Amino acid sequence: MLTWVEPGQPLPPPESARAEPNGLIAAGRDLSPRRLLEAYRQGIFPWYSQGQPVLWWSPDPRMVVFIDEFKSSRSLRKTLRRLDLTGAWSVTLDRAFVEVMRCCAAPRSGQDGTWITPEIVRAYQGLHAAGHAHSVEVWSEGQLIGGLYGVSIGRMFFGESMFARVTDASKCAYAALIGMLRRLDFCMVDCQQSTGHLASLGAREITRSEFLAHIRGLCALPGPDWETVDIDWPA
Repeated sequence: MLTWVEPGQPLPPPESARAEPNGLIAAGRDLSPRRLLEAYRQGIFPWYSQGQPVLWWSPDPRMVVFIDEFKSSRSLRKTLRRLDLTGAWSVTLDRAFVEVMRCCAAPRSGQDGTWITPEIVRAYQGLHAAGHAHSVEVWSEGQLIGGLYGVSIGRMFFGESMFARVTDASKCAYAALIGMLRRLDFCMVDCQQSTGHLASLGAREITRSEFLAHIRGLCALPGPDWETVDIDWPA
């Protein structure tokens, strides 16, 4: 039977995750900032559908992008140079966190519903207020056209979701995030699960044990002062 975790009880260790379905660890109801931080520090994240209890996961292998391995296609580099020169789009940090989450939750072609439920939005809004969840926004003529959000602990960034209303807007947001994290001495971004889109940007799979070895050190480092961090298009 799947372990049920009550508020105040610790999550089972990530090494106890099931092989099928890959990475499932436990279920519960607690989505407090304290619980979320406990989970992320152990390489565990919530993922479930509306009407289900909170399901906690730590898949093996794990999709990550090492900052120095980020790949920008020739067309994306051309777009970023144009944006840097013309200012046609602008990029910001933490200006519209909840709006980005709601855009990520919007229905997409070929998908049945969303895991970014109103409960998830409220939970990560609490993490954002505590300084541990951040968003990158891409704007055109005052309209939000793309973005992403994730969780940061120490010098580790855990990516959660991204969206685009205009071609390449999410890729540009991701490139801006990578450039910012490089300047802040981050070395890795968690992408959770493998997709062709992320692989095209340089992400690759590593074992759970390798992933945990990385994040235990990175999460223990002092984090940046996010209120003073700037973001711009990478050169």
